[in-house]
Amino acid sequence: MNLSKREFLQVLGSASMAGMALGRWESADAATAEAALYDVPAFGNVSLLHMTDCHAQLQPIRFREPSVNLGVGAMRGQLPHLVGQHLLKQLNLAPGTALAHAFTFTDFERASRRYGQVGGFAHLSTLVKRMKASRPGALLLDGGDTWQGSATSLWTQAQDMVDACKLLGVDVMTGHWEFTYGMERVKEIVDKDFAGHVDFVAQNVKTNDFGDPVFKPYVVREINGVPVAIIGQAFPYTPIANPRYMVADWAFGIQDENMQSMVDEARGKGAQLVVVLSHNGMDVDLKMASRVRGIDAIFGGHTHDGVPVAVPVKNPGGTTLVTNAGSNGKFLGVMDFQVKDGKLVDYRYRLLPVFSQMLRADPAMDALIRKIRAPYEAKLSEQLAVTDGLLYRRGNFNGSWDQLVCDALMQTLDAEMAFSPGFRWGTSLLPGDPITRELMMDQLAITYPMATLTPMKGEFIKTVLEDVADNLFNPDPYYQQGGDMVRVGGLTYAIEPSAGAGRRISDLRLHGRPIEADKTYRVAGWAPVAEEARTLPGVKPVWDHVETWLRAQGGRVTSRKPNLPRLIGVQGNPGMAV
Repeated sequence: MNLSKREFLQVLGSASMAGMALGRWESADAATAEAALYDVPAFGNVSLLHMTDCHAQLQPIRFREPSVNLGVGAMRGQLPHLVGQHLLKQLNLAPGTALAHAFTFTDFERASRRYGQVGGFAHLSTLVKRMKASRPGALLLDGGDTWQGSATSLWTQAQDMVDACKLLGVDVMTGHWEFTYGMERVKEIVDKDFAGHVDFVAQNVKTNDFGDPVFKPYVVREINGVPVAIIGQAFPYTPIANPRYMVADWAFGIQDENMQSMVDEARGKGAQLVVVLSHNGMDVDLKMASRVRGIDAIFGGHTHDGVPVAVPVKNPGGTTLVTNAGSNGKFLGVMDFQVKDGKLVDYRYRLLPVFSQMLRADPAMDALIRKIRAPYEAKLSEQLAVTDGLLYRRGNFNGSWDQLVCDALMQTLDAEMAFSPGFRWGTSLLPGDPITRELMMDQLAITYPMATLTPMKGEFIKTVLEDVADNLFNPDPYYQQGGDMVRVGGLTYAIEPSAGAGRRISDLRLHGRPIEADKTYRVAGWAPVAEEARTLPGVKPVWDHVETWLRAQGGRVTSRKPNLPRLIGVQGNPGMAV
């Protein structure tokens, strides 16, 4: 998958990275800056817009990109595993610019104060309407992780996001966290709310008993006379990364052979352009692109990677373009294809950052959001504390939000250490920002939120860390089953990502003393995937613990320094900040 310098420059040139010349507009008024960034000339005869992993963020937010996104094996130093200055250098972007802020974490606090919040469905709606107006027939694709991640999405069982996506004009969707609302709720939305509005596609979700498709595997839409097939690829490891009981009757998986069959079937029915709407994660998409013939492009999600170029991948049938459009409503991918004589001959791709202060709020969407929030506004806006430091969650290891959650669980549950899941979603706060209930829930809003206190032997603690590390750093992307490294409180350890399975974790310590294999420790955690955890006596949802802890801090939360592991063998890795 390595790109030569010539190939990369060709990709960069053909993508015409929107805003590369934005520098001279940095101090201009909002209207002028908007014209510079979002005036994207149309190209070709088929256009697809792509959003993914918005995690139910209807309002503008802040979101810090990762400072650690390590690639292992063949993926070391390859997109999407470039961060900070490494990514800026690859993209020829100057530090301190609006686009440097959009795509990297560099100087996040200063840049975020300068360029403002990102995302927000009212602002995204304005951009979608603008792109569709200049591209007749364009479709909006939603890569999933849309219905989960906020208080209102949890409290309404995703109805807020369903209504917002219908108004936004989503045409085709696939899923992942959507399934954590349970099979009945998902089918209710797909079969009723979405009927006649949104096609939910997933070629890799079938019934356990007879292997029947649960959803449409693909749809064919005609755009300006060109039949376009859109094949769905839901997150393949949903029953592993999330509770199995929530999708008890359904089977998932990558299913390359069936994907090839769907591509061939769509081509046989006359599709001249075949794309995949995927929630695999970018590394998995890159491998799939090398194995399955006949896919023109993959619009990917799950790993939250904002990659501003379409990466070409060669396979036995030709070349497949692989994209990934970030998260939290922060980006909109715009892919323009030129299809001639029944095949793709050229393309242009741009990944547009959604700067809220550069895009006027769409009145209709703004009104819907205010209506959705009205019954909950007082509860959402209640201030629990003020943060003295930057709070964020994104990267292979602990972020400061993760540290806060671990600290809260250890204190409220009287635990010696804490584990918090390696979730990638969750908004960011600047020093001095109030921590409202809404912003706290941005980190915790799931349908299996119970917090637990579990006795664990030292040997088992190491096994847990080794298993998660193999999931994250397995050199074969098809064995990477979602999420980042489990976040830890109290415990320290060393990790060698490039080592073999069972040999990555070492030097486990608690308060500086080595963890003993046969000793039992009190370990706090949350988001248990076992069904019986819902009925354990005395358990409470994680937000009860975190809110209690926040209120006990006297109004201010001191800066949280993330408890990062000692990294072995990663010096000079472009997936680490410099």
